[in-house]
Amino acid sequence: MGLGDLLTAVPALRGLRSAYPDHRVMLAAPAPLRELALLTGAVDELLPTRQLGSISWRKPCLAVAVNLHGRGPQSTRALRALHPTALFSHAHPGIPGPEWDDDLHEVMRWCRMLAYFAIPTDPSDLDLVRPRAASPVPRAVVVHPGCKFAARQWPAERYAAVASRLAAAGLRVVVTGSAGERPLARQVATAAGLPDGSVLAGRTTLSELAALVADATVVICGDTGIAHLATAYGTPSVVLFGPVSPQHWGPPPQRPQHRALWSGSTGDTFADRPDPGLLRITITDVLAAADRLIDLTSVN
Repeated sequence: MGLGDLLTAVPALRGLRSAYPDHRVMLAAPAPLRELALLTGAVDELLPTRQLGSISWRKPCLAVAVNLHGRGPQSTRALRALHPTALFSHAHPGIPGPEWDDDLHEVMRWCRMLAYFAIPTDPSDLDLVRPRAASPVPRAVVVHPGCKFAARQWPAERYAAVASRLAAAGLRVVVTGSAGERPLARQVATAAGLPDGSVLAGRTTLSELAALVADATVVICGDTGIAHLATAYGTPSVVLFGPVSPQHWGPPPQRPQHRALWSGSTGDTFADRPDPGLLRITITDVLAAADRLIDLTSVN
């Protein structure tokens, strides 16, 4: 489970919390997600889980196990091995549940699954509590050039051109990412002519990143976890999609502060180069979307 997986599962987690008010809700997920998992208000404890299908649980009497991690079967088998009283999952041989539907938004996927088991949810309930940490750069423009998959990564030079234009308009621009994405972030910052200290990649905790996004002027990124963080805090965002449609992973269409840019074509998520549809999104497209959100003409 990654950041985006967690944040798109928030309505489902809150539905479970409401359905089982007297139970302790534990989330099996990577340890770094603990800070944000607790901010959902639906999780009591994070059970550190590094690998798919490996859950360290030795206590008895697990009442309910819920698979919010893909269609299985590995994750479903791992939960079944815990011998819960009830198991909620998509359908598998010998396991009841709704059939998997590829053409669903990820938020709706988990809400639909729980509805099969008569657990109501609110798919629009995506907001997070603000973290206690202070934003390292208040009111910044957050440019996040990295993505887990190369197919979803808009070119660094284009992010740099966007960052340069926004900085020239008088906005404070920072570049974020993981520790492994720090060279990419430095490349963008250098090409954009940003000052020292603008590269925050690998220098923030997840709570500090959440605080940065919660207080940001706008977030500009690809189809990756930080986009869902912007949704969770209602922060204006410009999110670049390709090869996956925003109908599957995009921000809620009823929230006008989020702009999903998509050329209309889909492709191979696992390709080793940027998706052709993603490349059809231009620097002008991104700047125009940002301008509509923050009115660049009023900054100076």
